[in-house]
Amino acid sequence: MLVEPAHALTDLFLGIVAVTLALRLRGLPGAHRHWRSALRWFGIAAVAGALHHGVVVRWPDLADPSWALISLMVVVAVSFLLAGTVHDVLGGSHARMFWLLRSVGIAAYLVVALSGHAGIQAILACESLTMASILVLWGLAAHRGHPRAPAMLVAIIVSGAAALTRLAGDVAGVDGTSLYHIAQIPGLLLLFVAVGGAFSRASAVDRQVAGPSALEMRGEVVVRGVDEVTDIPRLSLVSARRHA
Repeated sequence: MLVEPAHALTDLFLGIVAVTLALRLRGLPGAHRHWRSALRWFGIAAVAGALHHGVVVRWPDLADPSWALISLMVVVAVSFLLAGTVHDVLGGSHARMFWLLRSVGIAAYLVVALSGHAGIQAILACESLTMASILVLWGLAAHRGHPRAPAMLVAIIVSGAAALTRLAGDVAGVDGTSLYHIAQIPGLLLLFVAVGGAFSRASAVDRQVAGPSALEMRGEVVVRGVDEVTDIPRLSLVSARRHA
């Protein structure tokens, strides 16, 4: 028997949804691999959470290491979210910017750890700084006309709002943790739409454009297709070439 059946089953359902969405993104050439990896790792973390709630919590000595491992998986998933954001908003040549933003959460955790408050909850709290960086980047992209930004901002806000369900307590007989698992699914679906929805409707002509379509600072234009060029103030074109 499952130790915490509601927690385990809702986490398992969340994991199945996330992994399925990651697999669906695989067939969309415009969706960068970072987004697939983010969804995949969220799915793996959720499935591991199902195992944790259903089985591992039976043994207290294993529960803490198990939860620490799941938290690490979430950190990896958030890292891929940041990597995908940097790639799409700033361009594929901004690895240093990724590591600069990624170091914010890491540095915050080091400060917390040195103050004697290290722990899993501290790790997850510091990861909220990384999510804030992602939100700021997409806000900047929306201000400057990135076509994916509005849908991405909605996905991020909905995902963040899901965390509030933990504070709601029991709703219609469903406990806060199980409700939180279910509440994360709309955010994942919106993320999938934001990343892959536009590409799933792209024409065969659009797919002939090679190279990244990401935006960089200090430029003029963004290529959206072979025959379509849209002016976007102060954003530059990452070089693209066409197949013969």
